[in-house]
Amino acid sequence: MRRGGVKAAAAAEKAREAARAKVWAARASTTVVLWLCCALLLATSRELGRWSGCLTQPLIVVERRFEAVAAAGSERAAASASAAAAARGERAESSASEAAVAALPPKRIYKNNGYLMVSCNGGLNQMRAAICDMVTIARYLNVTLIVPELDKTSFWADPSEFKDIFDVDYFISSLRDEVRILKELPPRLKRRVELGYVRSMPPVSWSDISYYQNQILPLIRKYKIVHLNKTDARLANNGLPMEIQKLRCRVNFAALRFTPEIEELGRRVVRILRRNGPFLVLHLRYEMDMLAFSGCTHGCSNEEAEELTRMRYAYPWWKEKVIDSNAKRNDGLCPLTPEETAMVLKALDVDSSYQIYIAAGEIYGGQRRMAALTSAYPNVVRKETLLPSDLRFFQNHSSQMAALDYIVSLESDIFIPTYDGNMAKVVEGHRRYLGFKKTVLLDRKLIVELVDQYKNGTMSWNHFSSAVKASHSSRMGAPSRRQMIPDKPKEEDYFYANPHECLHQPEELSVL
Repeated sequence: MRRGGVKAAAAAEKAREAARAKVWAARASTTVVLWLCCALLLATSRELGRWSGCLTQPLIVVERRFEAVAAAGSERAAASASAAAAARGERAESSASEAAVAALPPKRIYKNNGYLMVSCNGGLNQMRAAICDMVTIARYLNVTLIVPELDKTSFWADPSEFKDIFDVDYFISSLRDEVRILKELPPRLKRRVELGYVRSMPPVSWSDISYYQNQILPLIRKYKIVHLNKTDARLANNGLPMEIQKLRCRVNFAALRFTPEIEELGRRVVRILRRNGPFLVLHLRYEMDMLAFSGCTHGCSNEEAEELTRMRYAYPWWKEKVIDSNAKRNDGLCPLTPEETAMVLKALDVDSSYQIYIAAGEIYGGQRRMAALTSAYPNVVRKETLLPSDLRFFQNHSSQMAALDYIVSLESDIFIPTYDGNMAKVVEGHRRYLGFKKTVLLDRKLIVELVDQYKNGTMSWNHFSSAVKASHSSRMGAPSRRQMIPDKPKEEDYFYANPHECLHQPEELSVL
């Protein structure tokens, strides 16, 4: 009996060992199969990555996750703490890349009707608004937009390309769910342009979308490429579908980012200003080109007035040549002088210790014309004084310098433009979008009348100050609706100064 029990126990033990061997064999086989699958999937995803038309975001994420797993395995095998820290940094960078890929909107699929090339004209903010319009037009014509060309021939002669000012890759990728944008034409079409086989024309100003659908789209279908060589104010302010207005806003407030270098430099200026307390940005549009173009010579010497007149005649695209400076000033069509601006700031009770950041180019007349302002407000600063060594790469690039002023203007506690040019209007609209930040919109016609009365002794300072305050209490950038003037688009409120379709309006304004 004892001998039979031993044999039975031995047989049972052998059976258990055989079962354990089978389990280990199954585990080993499964492991090999899994690793082979992983290797095959990784190789397949890399092969597909060579074909951009077949590449999808999930494959990118899968590949990076496998690489992250491999990196994690290496980290566990590493012995040094420094190597582990470096690996953690790599994982964080990889995670950020995955998040960026996942955040891209899906591409909009549509039948391409052709290609639209555009050459923007004017300064930075005039071109900024034009870019928003051209993206919107391309979207609703179902065409491919080529990254806009910036103006290099105007008064400023800035050689900057789009990529020197704006983050071009983000611009293209962030709008891919609306319109296809390419950095340049495909080679075959590029050759056609070089040979002159392209239709180039200026579109009609202040047109609605039907003009582009009925007049421009047939030309694109016929010629395959159309080049719009003027882009300023080529899309109407009003009477457009809501989705068009909202796309204009999306391009302006989301897709048009400045380059990382410009953004960082702008943030540095803001940090320096913030360390010293609140600050006011004064868009003092009293540069030589502005005065020559407008014909405004109030406060200038005879020699300066003659110099400005010669300059106006030297630029053929400035069509108005004979200008009555006094009449224009009395109509409120001239930028305020630095002396008039100092009076307005004091009348509005802006504290003399306030930082005043000048967002402008070189002031015509230099320190002589700035004396009244700097005497009343000793803390007048410019980007050139705050970051003297960092701006050397921006010299002779007026649009890049203007981009810095744009960033600082958005962040300021108060923004006051002395003239309603393109920067004043576009910044005003952007500050409305950011929560109706305080923007003082000066009534220049009334101000010059009050200034003249004060200077000729017919009005006391207290009366002058009270009148300025009372007349501007409702001109601080609060929510409002654009004023529409049928058949007079130049005289009505500019869309980009008050894009109320895109703003969170009080209920009483929403129902108007």
